[in-house]
Amino acid sequence: MSVGCLSPRTVWHAISDAVAQAPASAPKSKPPVSLHGQMLWRDFNNLIAHSANQDNPGSWGKMEGNKYCREIPWSENERFLTAWKNGETGYPWIDACMKQLETEGWIHHLGRHAVACFLTRGDLWQSWEKGALHFEGQLLDADYALNGFNWLWLSCSGFFYQYFRCYSPIAFQKKNDPHGHYIRKWVPALKNIPAKYIYEPWKAPASVQKTAGVKIGKDYPLPIVDHAIESKENMSRMKDAYLAYKTGGSKPASTNKKKKGRPSKEAAPPKKKRKVQQTIKF
Repeated sequence: MSVGCLSPRTVWHAISDAVAQAPASAPKSKPPVSLHGQMLWRDFNNLIAHSANQDNPGSWGKMEGNKYCREIPWSENERFLTAWKNGETGYPWIDACMKQLETEGWIHHLGRHAVACFLTRGDLWQSWEKGALHFEGQLLDADYALNGFNWLWLSCSGFFYQYFRCYSPIAFQKKNDPHGHYIRKWVPALKNIPAKYIYEPWKAPASVQKTAGVKIGKDYPLPIVDHAIESKENMSRMKDAYLAYKTGGSKPASTNKKKKGRPSKEAAPPKKKRKVQQTIKF
């Protein structure tokens, strides 16, 4: 549908036919989670994009001048953005998703949600506009209206405002793939790491790393930030931005300065075990 090969009408009726042919005992979902619901959601996204551009031509896909987008003082850190694009953040699940995107031009929608949250309000505090632009150039199913809408949603810049609900780059996928098969496929440097450490390889003792044939910090990067710290700090930034928007006051100060306490190749990995933030459900 994104490239016009199938019409929404054709897909809608194909779904109806499939549902009609299913056994009566088969469980059937309902909108918004059903395929019919997703079709309706797609049309809603198109309507919103059209409305934004009617109000201010060319504003969809941008923060400034977009009536549906709250202005957030995102920082600009090219190192963060490049690491995210290249799948070199030090968080295996995030990196695996970005490697698949680079290779196949596709990732599961929950993977898209996780990497979008990680880039923006979750961890790196980079503008959703840059993430949307990267997706636009990488996704085979890229869709102008849906791409912009989903980035507004995941960055809590529009439509979804529960910024205190954050994807964990560690815990969320662990419950779905405890052995890390997906990570082992897309991040081969970690293919021999024991399941206990596959989502947090920096915690693996040196002896375990040696046996697995990988040295964290050399063969695979240390975490670019400490999720437990940055996610909380970013929630405070979002709270300030929302308050400024609500009161109509001045925008919060820019956050372009470098943050402290960030584990990287020059610093030690996170040692303290923090409570994982509640994951978002759709």
